[in-house]
Amino acid sequence: MHKPGDVILGGLFEVHYTSVFPEQTFTSKPQQPICKGFDTLGFRHAMTMAFAIDEINKNSNLLPNMTLGYSIYDNCGALVVGFSGALSLASGQENQFQLQQNCSGTPPVLGIVGDHYSTFSIAIANVLGLYKMPLVSYFATCSCLSDRQRFPTFFRTIPSDAFQVRAMIQILKHFGWTWVGLLVSDDDYGRHVAQSFQSDLPKSGGGCLAYLEVLPWDSNPSELKRIVHLIKKSTARVVIVFAHEIHMIQLMEEVARQNVTGRQWIASETWTLASVLQTSELMPYLSGTLGIAIRRGDIPGLREFLFQINPDQNDNNKNNMVRQFWEHTFQCKFDPADWIETEGALCTAEEDITHIETEFLDLSNLRPEYNVYKAVYSLAHALDDLLHCESGRGPFRGHSCATLQTLEPWQLVHYLQKVNFTTSFGDHVSFDENGDALPIYDVMNWLWLPDGRTNVQNVGEVKRSISGSEELTLDEYKIVWNSKSKEPPRSVCSENCPPGTRISRKKGQPECCFSCIPCSNGKITNNTNSLECISCPEDFWSSPQRDHCIPKITEFLSYQEPLGICLTSTSLLGTFICAVVLGIFTYHRRTPIVRANNSELSFLLLVSLKLCFLCSLLFIGRPRLWTCQLRHAAFGISFVLCVSCILVKTMVVLAVFKSSKPGGGANLKWFGAMQQRGTVLVFTFIQAAICTAWLVSSSPTPYKNTQYYDDKIVYECVVGSTIGFAVLMGYIGLLATLSFLLAFLVRNLPNNFNEAKLITFSMLIFCAVWVAFVPAYINSPGKYADAVEVFAILASSFGLLLALFGPKCYLILMRPDKNTRKAIMGHTTTKS
Repeated sequence: MHKPGDVILGGLFEVHYTSVFPEQTFTSKPQQPICKGFDTLGFRHAMTMAFAIDEINKNSNLLPNMTLGYSIYDNCGALVVGFSGALSLASGQENQFQLQQNCSGTPPVLGIVGDHYSTFSIAIANVLGLYKMPLVSYFATCSCLSDRQRFPTFFRTIPSDAFQVRAMIQILKHFGWTWVGLLVSDDDYGRHVAQSFQSDLPKSGGGCLAYLEVLPWDSNPSELKRIVHLIKKSTARVVIVFAHEIHMIQLMEEVARQNVTGRQWIASETWTLASVLQTSELMPYLSGTLGIAIRRGDIPGLREFLFQINPDQNDNNKNNMVRQFWEHTFQCKFDPADWIETEGALCTAEEDITHIETEFLDLSNLRPEYNVYKAVYSLAHALDDLLHCESGRGPFRGHSCATLQTLEPWQLVHYLQKVNFTTSFGDHVSFDENGDALPIYDVMNWLWLPDGRTNVQNVGEVKRSISGSEELTLDEYKIVWNSKSKEPPRSVCSENCPPGTRISRKKGQPECCFSCIPCSNGKITNNTNSLECISCPEDFWSSPQRDHCIPKITEFLSYQEPLGICLTSTSLLGTFICAVVLGIFTYHRRTPIVRANNSELSFLLLVSLKLCFLCSLLFIGRPRLWTCQLRHAAFGISFVLCVSCILVKTMVVLAVFKSSKPGGGANLKWFGAMQQRGTVLVFTFIQAAICTAWLVSSSPTPYKNTQYYDDKIVYECVVGSTIGFAVLMGYIGLLATLSFLLAFLVRNLPNNFNEAKLITFSMLIFCAVWVAFVPAYINSPGKYADAVEVFAILASSFGLLLALFGPKCYLILMRPDKNTRKAIMGHTTTKS
């Protein structure tokens, strides 16, 4: 098809989808291939270019005072035919291309719209790049064509497969499909898609490929059986197919034979709208298919333009596209010879195209046509910008501008790169540095209706904004799924690891296949599919579910827990008993048994025992600085006061015993009341000095111990100086040992009431308790160490109280007849 004009734009379209090449010999004249199989939609693409040029010529605002023409060639579905047409357009030779030594001069064509296939466009763009002639494709999607080094003059109004791949990855991520299969055709289109998927899918975190298979270019039954069997056995429920219609037909026929159901098919733009697949035999398997489709657009006035198409009866050229379209549509022939041969009707050119059903006039779904429309307008806007160049401000050498008479294709390439306009449908058109238009796709869904028809409905779009971000918009309530649940299928290799677990990769398996390992104690994850567990802060611990950190349990000897209540009650009981005994002794202070052996020391001993019981309370409750400092000081001084009283009482008993012997009366002068008080005071002062030195040099402090338990904080008092604590305890032990030895020496005094025996027994209990205390204290963790110490204090205090004052209280209360001077000082038999 040709139309004259001041500037000619070329076009390459697939008006026929197959070619027959006659046999050639070296001696015979070269013959053109015969094009067969008229493609109505391909012809509509070509007519859309003719309409766009006609509309531009009528537009006074775009390319005024200038007429655009066109020269459109049919590639007949064969690379050699399309390549020949491209060379004819570039060189000006309609039938053949001859290489000239001088390639200068203005070419008859400044730009070409086409071609349909990626493989054809690759070959043609390689050659047109030498001419620096722009080629604007409306359907070639191979991402390889974005290589500006190889294809410096290639542009396209359809998104590249690289974006189509990313668009599909967006859909996969939206529905959580991380385990998918990929089938591609065995050509440039399929191979580059496979490379893009293998590189982009892991980077996006969108998932993994369960398998990648290449569909055979020719129908290979055994290979198709193997691929379909793999689909059937795979756990991947989502299958993405980048292939042409013929390959999908062959594949789905095998899918139907093996009855592979329960698969969610994802269609590339090449077969998303393929009506040949929407049959009653295949729709049980393809219903619910999601696909990426070329952006649909409205082209006002196109219908009226197509209605005006009418062949010229005077044109005897059988290769005329309009004439072939008319014969194909009305099943008639213009040439009587052809009419007789085919026994068909004779075309009159008076047939009414409005009264015949043809998809040629179904303009409800203009997609490739919309890209053709944008391609023509891109060239027109570039040409308009070029012709509006202001002299002296041009982009070329010396700031020059191009003129219509000196126009070169490479100058049009410069302006085409800067094209920026908006279509009447509202879509923005511009090209990036690789010649790719601002990408946008429609998302389609196949709905199988009860009456057997198929409705391919638009359920969303995916596009790249001017800022560069990719945006997916879906109307999920519109989507129909091919499942009984009417819910999106689940396609994962491994289920998500819930919070509290981490991913453990399986060796030799894709990243999407993993195991979920629970986090160890003290570590958590609060997100799904975490790669590692994070440790909780110092004072926190992991929850039982390992999904968040909780404050650690604090442990100390508390007043609220049973052990603390028992020890507190026992301490108060001992204090109360001491008070009762003190009251008894006070009431009976004038009786011989109270007055015997310095009653003042007995009262002081009861007070010190009372302090011993009370100091145990400092070990209960949360440790504070003042309790840590006071507890051992109070304990040490109280017990030294107690043991000092016992030691002085023992020394007095020993002095009395020695004074009963001849010449021993002088010993008593060293053990008067003042000397006894002074001795107790000195012994106690020494312990006070030890405590003061300890507190000043290295004071006990509260400490949060996390060594005993991982999930608990044990509050305890560290002694600060171990030497100070050892000296304090050693001093008490020294006095207790000395008291025990002295009491043991005088245990056989010849009195009816021998207090030395009671002292001996009490000190034996005291020493036994504290000897047992040391290993128990060392091996008890946390609060149990405090409990052991409190128990030792209470046990030794009760031992002293009961052993020393129990028998005396019994005599005072139960045997008052024994509480007389005569009974106490009475002599026994002849021995005394």
